[in-house]
Amino acid sequence: MRLVAEARKEDPELSLNAAVDRIGQRTGVNADTLRSWCKQTAIDAGERPGTTTNDAQRIKGLEAEVRELKRANEILLAATSFFARELDPRLSW
Repeated sequence: MRLVAEARKEDPELSLNAAVDRIGQRTGVNADTLRSWCKQTAIDAGERPGTTTNDAQRIKGLEAEVRELKRANEILLAATSFFARELDPRLSW
């Protein structure tokens, strides 16, 4: 990513794609991978709009927490129904 930034600094008219292609060939890194890294770095630096790496990790963690809470809620609702039927005197035989 540093090499791409340096190449673009040396030649301001060089597009990101051209710089990525050139540096990717020289370093043996897939151009699409390098382009993705460069774009994400720009997003993290606030130079481009998008979801930052930290925000993406936080969102992923919150989604996992929501899934776990929903699962726990389903278990508690099932247990409540079970014990309510066990304790209901109208249903005793």
